[in-house]
Amino acid sequence: MPKYLIEREIPGAGSMTTEQLTGISQKSCGVLRDMGPQIQWVQSYVAGDKVYCVYIAPNEEAVREHAKRGDFPANKVTQIARIIDPTTAEG
Repeated sequence: MPKYLIEREIPGAGSMTTEQLTGISQKSCGVLRDMGPQIQWVQSYVAGDKVYCVYIAPNEEAVREHAKRGDFPANKVTQIARIIDPTTAEG
């Protein structure tokens, strides 16, 4: 199933408290439960005024539907073509 990188512009994201991030995470997980197992949240990175999320989903529309239902921004959604890491250099 395809993976997607979602860029969310959230002013002050990098200075959110643990409690705020917990609340956002709980809301996201609730929406995911309602949507069913075809969409999964893998991981997110909080940096400055943005949150970058990796999701597994059947298509971009499912990712955008999650954002709509959770009232989360999804400013940019990009399908991940390949994943590389340091072991890629080993050939």
